[in-house]
Amino acid sequence: MENRITKLFGIELPIIQAGMIWCSGWELASAVSNAGGLGIIGAGSMYPDIFREQVRKCKAATDKPFAVNLPLLYPDIDKHIEIILEEKVSIVFTSAGSPKTWTKTLQEKGITVVHVCASSKLAKKCEEAGVDAIVAEGFEAGGHNGREETTTLCLIPAVRAAVKIPLIAAGGIGTGRQMLAAFVLGAEAVQIGTRFVCSNESSAHPNFKDKVKSLEEGDTLLSMKKVVPVRLIKNDFYKAIQLAEDKGAGASDLIEILGRARAKKGMYEGDMYEGELEIGQVSALIREIKPAAEIVQEIWNEFTKSKAEMINF
Repeated sequence: MENRITKLFGIELPIIQAGMIWCSGWELASAVSNAGGLGIIGAGSMYPDIFREQVRKCKAATDKPFAVNLPLLYPDIDKHIEIILEEKVSIVFTSAGSPKTWTKTLQEKGITVVHVCASSKLAKKCEEAGVDAIVAEGFEAGGHNGREETTTLCLIPAVRAAVKIPLIAAGGIGTGRQMLAAFVLGAEAVQIGTRFVCSNESSAHPNFKDKVKSLEEGDTLLSMKKVVPVRLIKNDFYKAIQLAEDKGAGASDLIEILGRARAKKGMYEGDMYEGELEIGQVSALIREIKPAAEIVQEIWNEFTKSKAEMINF
């Protein structure tokens, strides 16, 4: 399939694997890229030396395009930018900050820049900042989320009407039919995170993968809105946050409960009780752990089949 997104990234299929902290290292990114999509290394959980190693290993594992996700709140972001430039990464997805901060610097070095947003208002700011494309992410998504709580079904057409640049849909997408729905609403590609957590190549702990594929509807909720909204699996840590919020806890109180390395403890080290477990609502549809390439092909096959069925409807 060829459209603005596939031409922009030089990929075969408009399927993008989200750059998730603790879950998307070089193994997953290279596997998705080798399958025809765009794999992304999640740099937000990596120290600079680890990040450089991940980029180099990904280069060795694939000759296809891949990207890195760079949360702009990362404390050592200058070092990550330096590594991106030195290692000649060609595509960068930025998030959690102003798109004006690094877009021009990266583009001047020939790097394609995509920014993640959760509203049409921010999408316009992204376009004004000159990004090459945007990811519009509905609040069904796992991890850090928009305060507006706009669903993907409402967000994508609103963003499509607001901007002219290429649009990638994210949030609550894990199947080919959901991908087709996003295209009908105006998207030109989809970014998928939760489905790829349950892949063989994901760096998520096996306990986390098993937990994800056991979830039902309502087993995740948006939490910590006074700090940074994040969608979490309901566990002991979530309940502690909820109890504190019900008692009127402020941002500083919630940060104290969160502590340090809480997400690593859960998603990477496998503590299903006290860890921070970030995952999207589409987890309720996942029941198997598969190779990433098989997931990509399964989504694409269902997309094309559903598209043909819709034409003949």
